[in-house]
Amino acid sequence: MNFSEVFKQSNQLCKVSPDGKYLATCVQYRLVIRDVNTLQILNLYTCLDQISHMEWSSDSLFILCAMYKRGLVQVWSLEQPDWHCKIDEGSIGLVSSRWSPDGRHILNTTEFHLRITVWSLCTKAVSYIKYPKACQKGLDFSRDGCYMALAERRDCKDYVSIFVCDDWHLLRHFETETQDLSGLEWSPNGCVLAVWESCLEYKMLLYSLDGRLLSTYSAYEWSLGIKSVSWSPSSQFLAIGSFDEKVRILNHITWKKIAQFEHPAIIDNTKATVYKEIEKRPAVSSDEMSLHDITVASSLFSTQSKYDISPLPVQIPVVKPDPDRANPKIGVSALAFSSDSRYIATKNDNMATAVWVWDMQKLRLEAVLEQTSTIRCFQWDPRRPRLALCTGNSKLYLWSPGGCVSVQVPAEGGFQVHSLNWHCSGDSLILIGKDQLCLCYMDTHARSMHKKVQQKTIAIFCHN
Repeated sequence: MNFSEVFKQSNQLCKVSPDGKYLATCVQYRLVIRDVNTLQILNLYTCLDQISHMEWSSDSLFILCAMYKRGLVQVWSLEQPDWHCKIDEGSIGLVSSRWSPDGRHILNTTEFHLRITVWSLCTKAVSYIKYPKACQKGLDFSRDGCYMALAERRDCKDYVSIFVCDDWHLLRHFETETQDLSGLEWSPNGCVLAVWESCLEYKMLLYSLDGRLLSTYSAYEWSLGIKSVSWSPSSQFLAIGSFDEKVRILNHITWKKIAQFEHPAIIDNTKATVYKEIEKRPAVSSDEMSLHDITVASSLFSTQSKYDISPLPVQIPVVKPDPDRANPKIGVSALAFSSDSRYIATKNDNMATAVWVWDMQKLRLEAVLEQTSTIRCFQWDPRRPRLALCTGNSKLYLWSPGGCVSVQVPAEGGFQVHSLNWHCSGDSLILIGKDQLCLCYMDTHARSMHKKVQQKTIAIFCHN
C-alpha cells in the first residue's frame, strides 16, 4: 500500500467528486480542490464564513458550500473559476442544503422546517415546498434521479409527497399509517418506498410509486423498535436493525422475513471465523538511535497489531446500557451491504468493539472482527467485497473473504483515523482524522509514478 502525505481539513469535510477525478476539502472558510491522482491544488475558493456542509453536484461541475450559522450557500464552478453563486435565506435561517439529482437545483431547508426552498441555477426561479417534517431521514431521491419523496407533517398527521424532479410538480400525496414517521428511503430500483415509524414502535411500511400500501411489517410490540434500515444494491433485500439486537431480512416478493441475524454474547457457530485484534508494543533499542530516529519510530510503530483467529466459543465484550439515559447504547445502529449484495456488515451498539459480517447467500454468520477499541466507521469497497473499518487509532483494518489485515498508517504526528471513505473506483481510501486527512492507495504500482505520494514501509499482519 501507498500513503499520501497529510493534509489539513475541518469538520471532516472531505469528498471525492462523483466522477472520481477531484478531491474537495474544507479548511475553515476555504475550499480546496485537488487532483485525486497527483494531489496538486487545482482551485482554491474563499467563502464568507466557516463552512458547515459541502457537497458535489452529480456531474462534478459544481460544488456547494453551506454556512448554516449565517443562512448562506455559495456555489462554485470548476469549469469557470470566476463564476459563483450566493444564496441568502435571510432571517428564516438554514439547517440543511443539498443538490437535486440534476445538479442544477439546490434544496434549502429553513429553520424549524418551515419550508424547503428550491433554487434553480439555470433560470434563477424559486419554488417552495411547505410542511417538511423534521425527522431522521425525511427526504430521499430515487436512484435514477426522477423522483423525490418528502415526509410531511400536517394537522398532526404524517404524509408523503412524491415530486417529479424535472419540473417539481406533485405526482402523489398520501397519508401514511404512522404515528410519528421517522424516515423513508427508496429501493435502489426506484419501485418501492420504505417508510418506518419512530423508535417507539416497530413498524415498517412499503409503498409503491403511486402511493399504494404494498405491505406492513412489525416484528414485535410494546418495546423500542427500528434503529437502522438498509436496502441491498440489488433491491432484493431490506435489512432492518432494531433495539432488540437483531437484524431481520425482508424479501422483495412477499415482503416477509426470510432471515433473522442475532448478535449473541457467546459465539459458538463453527461456520463463522472470529478475528481478534492483538496489540503489542515492539522493543526498540535506543543505544544507536538518534533523537530523530526515536521520534519517527515511536510515532510510526508505537503499537503494532495483528489478527488472531480465536478458538470457539468466543465471548464478545458487552457494555450494559444506562436505562436512565435517552438513546441507549443498545441495538443494531449500522447496516451496510457489499456492492454485490453478497454480504452485510452490522454493528450492535452494546458490543461496540465488534463488526459482524453475514453471508446473504447462505444466510449465516461469516465472520466477526473483534477490535481492541470501539468501531468508529466501516464501509464496503464500491467494486468488490472488501470491508474497511477504523477505530479512532492510527490503523486501518480491512476484511475480505480471504482474511483480515491490520495496517499501520505511516503518518507522523500521531494521525488517528476517525472516519473513512472509499474512492468510487475502489483503488483508494480517504482516511479522515480530527483535523487532517491522507489517502491510502491500494494499487501501489499504478500510483508509484506520482511525486506527491510517499511510499513508506508498513507492517502488515494477516490471516488467510
